[in-house]
Parts: sequence; structure tokens; C-alpha cells
Amino acid sequence: AIIMASGAKKGILERLDAGEIVIGDGGFVFALEKRGYVKAGPWTPEAAAEYPEAVRQLHREFLRAGSNVMQTFTFYASDDKLENRGHTQRFTGQQINEAACDLAREVANEGDALVAGGVSQTPSYLSCKSENDVKAIFKKQIDVFVKKNVDFLIAEYFEHVEEAEWAVQVLKTTGKPVAATLCIGPEGDLNKVSPGDCAVRLVKAGAQIVGVNCHFDPETCVKTVKMMKAGVEKAGLKAHYMTQPLAFHTPDCNCQGFIDLPEFPFSLEPRILTRWDMQKYAREAYNAGIHYIGGCCGFEPYHTRALAEELAPERGFLPAGSEKHGNWGSGLEMHTKPWVRARARRDYWEKLKPASGRPFCPSMAMPDGWGVTKGHADLMQQKEATSQEQLKALFNKANKSH
Repeated sequence: AIIMASGAKKGILERLDAGEIVIGDGGFVFALEKRGYVKAGPWTPEAAAEYPEAVRQLHREFLRAGSNVMQTFTFYASDDKLENRGHTQRFTGQQINEAACDLAREVANEGDALVAGGVSQTPSYLSCKSENDVKAIFKKQIDVFVKKNVDFLIAEYFEHVEEAEWAVQVLKTTGKPVAATLCIGPEGDLNKVSPGDCAVRLVKAGAQIVGVNCHFDPETCVKTVKMMKAGVEKAGLKAHYMTQPLAFHTPDCNCQGFIDLPEFPFSLEPRILTRWDMQKYAREAYNAGIHYIGGCCGFEPYHTRALAEELAPERGFLPAGSEKHGNWGSGLEMHTKPWVRARARRDYWEKLKPASGRPFCPSMAMPDGWGVTKGHADLMQQKEATSQEQLKALFNKANKSH
């Protein structure tokens, strides 16, 4: 473990400034939805207060897999999102955020991990509320993070750089290190601000770590962060870089990313990256100068372990979870069947083109692309449940677009 002389853990910026690799964690909302603790649709994290043992266990699995960061399970835990579209809650945003901080800290203390508190985009911004209104929502969330003394803060999952800038400005007031990740691809944010310009704006707003998360696969995210890095360097600024991509292949996505894919969110399984795909991602990210390498939706602990295993030569150690995993499939040497023992080698897994086993299915899909973004009537959010009339109009629109 990387422990300082005083016994305190090194902070996120100390690690990155020293050239260390920081392994992030994975996609909690997707992982917990599959386990039966999160509802797809609202994607809110009340499980932190409702089913703490499930959240604690997932943190532990990511820690064992090599994660250096325990992100508080606070994605979308702003009161406007928790109450959006008829979603009733037994817990307040504050209760959920406090429980999430306690769980992340408890597990981080079991290993060499830091706790990151996160805020994400708000329905209020989509509904064109004022800068002050949106900032007040972030302020309410960070009060909990300050009270619980998280190690650093992440503004993540923003489709519009303007809202991310507002988030960074609020997070900066705490004096804690700030990371900012947009859910954008090479085309830029939804107002077509380029990745390079987005990154410059985030650094100028005060973010010390910038990058992308969610919406696109690792290959696309690494490509996008390379563009961000080029923009920051061209502007004569300095930053650290991070990627937390999907664990789904998305070569067919448009600028909205995977939420436009017809398979989102319940039929994405055929697109899942293998552990070997993850090793390739870890290497490409590291070679691009990205030192904070993690994951988002679809990432399970074995994916994170693959990142840590690929970068073990640079880091000098393996994660605890590697005790149950042979390097490049070497554990298969113990298999009873000789043809499976023959697969205990790197060149076999690296060259394999996995079959999907779905004879009548295409390899790519046609994304939806309705072209609606902030300011459009369809994106105005409401407290009431979506009505049958509203749904009928959406179904009709969907039928016409296919």
C-alpha cells in the first residue's frame, strides 16, 4: 500500500502528480440494477439508505479488484431528480448522500482507497432553470460531502459543458481537489462545443482533473480525452486526465451515446467488453497519458481487475482479486479437458473474435437520434408521473422514427 510517513493516505493529486496510476471503480447504478437494488428509469441511488449491505458489498468487490477510489453512491441524488416524474421516496437526498458517504469511507478504510463525492447533471438545467437555481442544487449536495470529509469531488455525467462549469465552480468552494468528466464523444457536448474547448473551460473553472465518463465505449472515450488533452496543452494549461467509459461496445453511437441505442438499457448484454478488451483499454489509456483509469455503466469488478492486471508492471503490484485469476488465462492449466488447457495463453485470448451466438442479429444498430436537447419541450421535467397521454405521444413519435 502507498502509505505516507504520517500514516495518512496520499491524496488524489499527490498520486497523480507523482505519476502514479489511479484505478477508478465501476458503474454502480447498472451493477445494482442487475442485482435488484436500483430501478432502471430514474436510476437513483436510494439503495445506499435502503439496502446498505448491497452497496457495501459492491464497494468491497471493486476494492478487491484494484480500485483506488470509492465513489459515493450518490449519482442523481439531487432532490429534483429524486422527485422527478412521480418517483416517490422514503428517504431525502441528504439521508441518501450521508449513508453513501459512510459506506464509501468504511470500505475505503479497508484498503488503499480514497473517497470521492460526486454530483451529476440536473433536471433543473434541462428545464432551463437559472444558474443560481442549478448551483443551489449542487451546493446542497456538497454540504454533505464537506460534513463527511470526502477526499475529493467529481462533477460527472454532464452533457453540456456550461452546467459542468457551474458544478466545478461550486465544488471548488470546498477547497478539495476537483475532477470533471463530461459524457461526450469526439463530436463534443450537445451544443457542439468541441472536446478540446470543453476541457479548457473546465480547467479554467478550476478542475484539476478532466475527462469523460459514460455514454461511449473505452475506444471512443480515450479518443475524446486525447482531444481534450490536446486542447488543454494548446491553451498552455495543465491538467490530469481521466476516463470512466462504458463496458459496452458502441461503434454505432451518435453524439448522444448509448442512451440512443435501441438496446438501451435492457438488451445491451451482447455488447459487453471482455476482460481482454479491458486490458487493451487500460494500455491505450495509459499510452495516451491518462493516469486516472476507471469505468462506468456495465463495469463489473472483473473488468476493473483487468485494468489493474494490465497495468501491474507499471504499478509494481497486483490487486487482491488476482489471487483467483491466472495471468492471461494461465489458471486453465489446471482444467481437466486438454483442449481447454490449450487456451492457457495470451495469444489465444488476445486474438479471439468472440461469437455472439445470435444468428439473426446485426452487429450494429440504428441509434434513435430525436435531436432534442436543453430547451426543447420534450425535455422539460415534471414532478408528476408521466401521463398516459404523454406516453402515447412518445410511442407514436417512436413508431414514426423507425
